[in-house]
Amino acid sequence: MACRLADTSSLLMRQSALQRPNQNLKVTTFKTSGKCYLKWGSLPIRKITYQRCCKFIIKAVAASVPLAAEDSPKDTENVDYRKQLAENYGFRQIGESLPENVTLKDIITSLPKRVFEIDDGKAWKSVLISITSYALGILMISKSPWYLLPLAWAWTGTAITGFFVIGHDCAHKSFSKNKLVEDIVGTLAFLPLIYPYEPWRFKHDQHHAKTNMLNEDTAWHPVWEEKIRKSIIYGYGPFRPLLSIGHWLIWHFDTKKFRQNEVKRVQISLACVFAFMAIGWPLIISKAGFIGWIKFWLIPWLGYHFWMSTFTMVHHTAPHIPFKFQDEWNAAQAQLNGTVHCDYPTWIEILCHDINVHIPHHISSRIPSYNLRAAHRSLRENWGKYLNEASWNWRLMKTIMTVCHVYNKDRNYVPFDELVPEESYPITFLKKAMPDYS
Repeated sequence: MACRLADTSSLLMRQSALQRPNQNLKVTTFKTSGKCYLKWGSLPIRKITYQRCCKFIIKAVAASVPLAAEDSPKDTENVDYRKQLAENYGFRQIGESLPENVTLKDIITSLPKRVFEIDDGKAWKSVLISITSYALGILMISKSPWYLLPLAWAWTGTAITGFFVIGHDCAHKSFSKNKLVEDIVGTLAFLPLIYPYEPWRFKHDQHHAKTNMLNEDTAWHPVWEEKIRKSIIYGYGPFRPLLSIGHWLIWHFDTKKFRQNEVKRVQISLACVFAFMAIGWPLIISKAGFIGWIKFWLIPWLGYHFWMSTFTMVHHTAPHIPFKFQDEWNAAQAQLNGTVHCDYPTWIEILCHDINVHIPHHISSRIPSYNLRAAHRSLRENWGKYLNEASWNWRLMKTIMTVCHVYNKDRNYVPFDELVPEESYPITFLKKAMPDYS
């Protein structure tokens, strides 16, 4: 329960446990057997037990209010508090903090060896699924009346996201034992997405090595307060489901962003992408016209970026998941506690080759996509209480899009509308417009 105190008549407690509250201070209580947990304002949860010399009486007029995102999301030691946070944020479970002495190697060695095994048959089956589903999508677009086109575009955009996952496996050396085959398949899988394979691979490896590390993780960061701009408020607000387009442009086409020994491979990938654009786009336009190019390529490509953005947001963004500087960063905590498993409708999981079974992928990127579910079952058995899990829902998305904005060491995130309320109408609009059910 959370309440706001209108007045306090008497409070007698040990000063080391809790200081006398001010009026209108927020108090959150959690009850367990014979104990009461109190949380005053931004202070951490304190455990108070009744003693002969230490009793307290609180007389208050209280109004029930939901736990807000700013209520110290780091305080996740208490089971009841985590359950309340999970409900408020749209999660199925918020995991407790992983002990400092647990290493990433400890978690990896707990996984069965079979989940690391490459199966060529299963790998090529995923290629067949993606090619078939994409071809079906193109057929649906060509045959659908206008009012069914959104469904055809949704299917096709999801199908080509499967191409990305195949290239993703190739980049992590979990598609084939033949590394040349992986480079060829990865490059080809990325071409319809206009994604240069090698630049993406180099930057993505850094994301895995430094997940949720401030200034180092190449996935999306919290915004720094001094860098707040209107464009950023829009990008992290209503346009966030397409933010990966900006990430794609900024990170993957500038050879200056890569080490000298990487530049040659980067240039080869860029040449392949530009060749595909030079040949493929005119071919589509010659057969179907410019409207056909929009209909058959651009809109499905935007659908792919919707999933790319959404998956990235959900995998690593929540009010209770911190970004840390290098000197405070812990690999095991970042990969196990800082990654989210999210269930999507079955057809999306099939077309996207289980990429959203994401925690085992961050424990070891060498696990092929078709073994991620078996690996996740093992993690549940051995480390289940530390996992963050959700099923996709509107409350989850609303939490991410309206709360997880500006970096704050104590609260992890501060929403834009708290810092720059006069410029944050995109965020206040989302708070009113987005559904809130989980």
